[in-house]
Amino acid sequence: MHEIVADEDMRKEIVATKKQLRIFVSALEPSSNLHLKNLASVLPEYCTLIGVCESEVGIQILSPREFAIMGFSDVAKKIRFFKKAMQILSESALTCDKILLMDSSSFHLRLAKKIREKNPNISIMYYILPQVWAWKEWRAKEIEKLFDKLACIWPFELQYYDKKARYVGHPLLDIYTESKYFYNKDSNVFVFMPGSRKSEIKKLMDDYRSVAKNLLKKYRHVVLRLIVPEKFRDTEMMKIYGNIDLFHVVYNTQEGLSNATFAFVCAGTATLEASLMQIPFVLVYRAKWIDYCIARMFVKLKFVGLANIIYQAMLKENGRDIKKAGLGSEYLHEELLQNDCTAKNMLKAYENFNYEKYFEGTATLRKYLQHGSRMSVMKWLLEP
Repeated sequence: MHEIVADEDMRKEIVATKKQLRIFVSALEPSSNLHLKNLASVLPEYCTLIGVCESEVGIQILSPREFAIMGFSDVAKKIRFFKKAMQILSESALTCDKILLMDSSSFHLRLAKKIREKNPNISIMYYILPQVWAWKEWRAKEIEKLFDKLACIWPFELQYYDKKARYVGHPLLDIYTESKYFYNKDSNVFVFMPGSRKSEIKKLMDDYRSVAKNLLKKYRHVVLRLIVPEKFRDTEMMKIYGNIDLFHVVYNTQEGLSNATFAFVCAGTATLEASLMQIPFVLVYRAKWIDYCIARMFVKLKFVGLANIIYQAMLKENGRDIKKAGLGSEYLHEELLQNDCTAKNMLKAYENFNYEKYFEGTATLRKYLQHGSRMSVMKWLLEP
């Protein structure tokens, strides 16, 4: 409580003594914009955000929706747009006092390089770094050359950088500050999360319907929640889900997972969200084979779930014999990928779930990540 008051006092003092500060931001992903919104809520009033962001957060040069792609095979269709956007944004960035780039390494490393060519001295912070621990570890040196401040959201990331990196906390802990009210073992609520990409949704919904029908036969008064991204509400994208009469549709992850007894979650950030909320779940993923094969060529890990990877990193730091996070044998939750991702295996994973190990592991995971990141990032961003 004292820390919060102190931070608020600090912000008021800065507002009274500082001139208007223009901060160029680029947040291409929905998750990045959620974290940017949380960061914006603690920035002093004298700060103005400009760039790729939602219009309620700052002055929008380009919309994050314009950068949406549905997999490796879709990138080629938007090459012309990306080149034009690169030029527009690099020029806009030079009109600002500070620069904050978030996630989306394939675009932002190029953007940072272009900005550096035009102004080598402008301050650039990178928040939510590329996962060099998963593939292309050599990129860490390139990243350190391009950026002045590297805001790590995983404690173990620090080992890949020499001096510019700092652990700032994890942005999801700005949202999921408590976990004890989310899980309900006596609940009749089952949650289905098919992801946010068209190909993922199409490939999972038939199996989800099959699982849902089996649960309806097995239990009385079952509630089946389908979590759909808010941006799909009342759009043509809803047709991709097919018949969803069995489900109660929810457009918010926290609301959808709250009070659940179990969830079936498509790979991605949602798996970490479920873990931080301590909702038991199984990771399910079935992509286009070309996208899956390309990813496997580069990412040499046995596990793809963020919670499993971070759990192994934590064990490694505590002395376990694990060569690399993602290559260990211990895990918090089961992962069903490609051909293993079937309705039968989903139900089996639910029936055989190890609750004791999961709750112990997720509680430790929260302690490992320590705290949210918005206050740390705000203070560091405003430092000279």
